[in-house]
Amino acid sequence: MRLVRPETPRDAVAALTNGAVALAGGTDLVPLLRDRIVEADALVHVADAVPRGVTSTSTSITRVGAGTTLGELEVDPQVPQALREACALSASPQLRAMGTLGGNLRQATRCWYWRLKFPCYLHGGERCHAKEGEHREHAIFGNERCASAHPSDLAAALLALGATVRTDRRELGVAELYRLPTDDERDVVGLERDELILELDVPAADASTYLKAMDRRKWAFPLVGVAAARVGPSVRVALAGVAPIPWLLDSPAALDDATPLPGTAYKVELARVLVRRALAATG
Repeated sequence: MRLVRPETPRDAVAALTNGAVALAGGTDLVPLLRDRIVEADALVHVADAVPRGVTSTSTSITRVGAGTTLGELEVDPQVPQALREACALSASPQLRAMGTLGGNLRQATRCWYWRLKFPCYLHGGERCHAKEGEHREHAIFGNERCASAHPSDLAAALLALGATVRTDRRELGVAELYRLPTDDERDVVGLERDELILELDVPAADASTYLKAMDRRKWAFPLVGVAAARVGPSVRVALAGVAPIPWLLDSPAALDDATPLPGTAYKVELARVLVRRALAATG
């Protein structure tokens, strides 16, 4: 396996051909390579090719380079509180020191059927094994075809904040970055294979927060994560760990529309409690 270290986004994109895979912090990709879930002929290390750091472009927008680590984000006062809290709750200090914003947004599902390489829907199969198997950590929304639960705390915070993603070829909202899997497209990330996330523009909020229920007190993936961001009288709420993609909640009453599996009904009640607390914290 070759390791390529491009210095510009253009060179990085050019190198992402013929079975090459982008590598940033490696906290998600390296285990996938080890377990042969992801195959790669070459690794394109993008640390020198994508921006890193936080800058304020105006009084209301903070620009964050995709190469910025979670550890850097959680202590930067320019970053909205919801995003700082999501970073602080996302992993151990060692992983936060290595993991990058761009990599976190593209991380793979933690569904054990997918990771054990069952021929599930995301692997191109015709069934979701979690629906008829063990599914305590799985989805309560958007689970018609696949019941996996998106693991990114940061994605939910950025969705609530209304962040915009800039890649090497376009701009799109965080809501457009993800899509529920379909028969024609199983990948939940709506980017091309050789498309690089370069930066995110994160709007300021009058108040924001991120709350998280975990199996452990620290450093676990979300059973339910709730991000809330208020601008003026309007509050946006987004959830982690409840759907194959980060889930924007239209209102607290929308939790009544959840479609939990028998083993995930408890997540609806967890979400109700966390949404109430998040709204109270941002009110």
